[in-house]
Amino acid sequence: MRKRRVPIPVVASIAAALLTSTAVAVALPAGAAVSGCSVAYAVSSQWPGGFGANVTVTNLGDPVTSWTLTWSYSAGQTVTQYWNTTLTQSGAAVTAKNVSYNGSIATNGTASFGFNGSWSGSNPAPTAFALNGVACTGGTGTSPSASATASASASTSASASPSSSASTSPSTGPIDIAVNSSTKYQTIDGFGAAVSIWGSAWSTAETQTLVGLGANQFGLSIVRTGISPVSSEWATQVSALKTAKSYGSDVKIMASPWTAPAAWKSNNSRTNGGKLLPEYYDDYANHLNNYVQYMRGQGVPIDVTSVQNEPDWHPDYDSMDWSGTELATWACAQGAKVQNTKLLVAEAVNLNYSYTDPTLNDACARNNIGYIGGHLYGTESAGRLGPYPLAAQYNKPVWMTEWNLHAADGSGSAIWGDPTNLAAWNETLDDIMRTVHRSMEANWSAYIWWYGKRFYSFIGDGEAAYGTTAGAPLKRGYAFSQYAKYVRPGYQRVAVTKSSKASPLEVTAYAGGGKLTLVILNRSTSAVNNAVIQAGQNITSAAHYLTSQTQSAASQPTTVNGSTVSVNVPARSISTVVLTL
Repeated sequence: MRKRRVPIPVVASIAAALLTSTAVAVALPAGAAVSGCSVAYAVSSQWPGGFGANVTVTNLGDPVTSWTLTWSYSAGQTVTQYWNTTLTQSGAAVTAKNVSYNGSIATNGTASFGFNGSWSGSNPAPTAFALNGVACTGGTGTSPSASATASASASTSASASPSSSASTSPSTGPIDIAVNSSTKYQTIDGFGAAVSIWGSAWSTAETQTLVGLGANQFGLSIVRTGISPVSSEWATQVSALKTAKSYGSDVKIMASPWTAPAAWKSNNSRTNGGKLLPEYYDDYANHLNNYVQYMRGQGVPIDVTSVQNEPDWHPDYDSMDWSGTELATWACAQGAKVQNTKLLVAEAVNLNYSYTDPTLNDACARNNIGYIGGHLYGTESAGRLGPYPLAAQYNKPVWMTEWNLHAADGSGSAIWGDPTNLAAWNETLDDIMRTVHRSMEANWSAYIWWYGKRFYSFIGDGEAAYGTTAGAPLKRGYAFSQYAKYVRPGYQRVAVTKSSKASPLEVTAYAGGGKLTLVILNRSTSAVNNAVIQAGQNITSAAHYLTSQTQSAASQPTTVNGSTVSVNVPARSISTVVLTL
């Protein structure tokens, strides 16, 4: 997005997650012999004017085959998006119903769903729930009363004493995380980062660190590069990109242009925006095609080519202005001329739909593109860090193609070379990794960070003020590798449900390569030990890798018992659990 020669200001401040656990009893349908349940309502993330929440219902009574959970908000909150449920709202009253795959809840079983909402002033948690029209009772019983009132408690923990050396017990207890492989979501294209757009290339060793699958390597499966308007500059990145393709596994190369040649633009300049003149639309298509064919001739197939980086951002460096309608017009008339690649539209700063909807709504333009893309700057605060229904309707995978954040450095403190620095770790876990998790829940297929080599990124750049060594792995790289290294291209996200014990955990699961892979964020201040994961089929072996303030992709113990495995999830950590079936 920006030139990044100096740190950029924080676009939006994301509040620390407010985790509120509300224990209530929920009556079962009339005629049930025993009724009761608990509900964990957790605000998983909150930002100015918006929030995300997860709800887990644990059935303490007889089994149910369908459910409707209701509650009311007391401060005017409004639900805007939801998943794993069908949700409606009338005034303050909210009604959440099961979907086809999570209607049945066995005794001591769970059902979970999530949603995004808006708020102003305050965002208190609901204090009363009802299931299937019966008021919550606060315990189990045989005679549920519609007039019973709910009991609720809210607590926050200021400190934690996780034990990373705690041993796991045999997984014979209740299931905490159940994987439902029959419910499938998006196919994953990969996780990646950009080479330097205006500077020098990664060295061979640096590229291997970033894309390799060995020890202290990060497994990136997408590398983003720039398309210079000057063809003599195209050779700069060839060596690094060839290394990425040959050394990595299923690595995709994405290329993004920042501007057309100055002579083709309304302002006759590479900088400060300026429109591509319509009489040069054909030349621009040939320009992009020439780049793709040049790279192909160098042994670097370009898998994805963007039409324009940030068409809505017009800084005093390489940039070009487009409207959504202009992009659709160009894609329809010229897109097919760019061969041996798939086009992506439109990399707007905050995934602004006005830059992508016109292409999606135009059959001619839509047929000439393969992907929808956008950047994460301001996307969450704009309410678009969620599913994109129009893209899904036309089967166009959504890629997040750029973001960076480094507010923790305090404009010059040398914290990034210290692998245990708390400020750097908190930002990595609470902002970076949280948005990766949320983008996966939003059914996006790719997440691409800004520069892979930078003091606040995955490997150091050696800039003295920030305390890194050029090419050395950084904590943020280890954290990102918890997704990139183990969730490989072609894997498909599948459904999970959680128990109340596991409610603090943010979990996504993926099926592929004969494995089930779970990525687990525990951003709470309490460990979740002996968490029992159910795979739905026998597990041959299990591996658990952990990154935290004190550990970097460290192997952890697991206990396999048939179709389940138990693991310890320390506070303030990110884990990957790989189950070989």
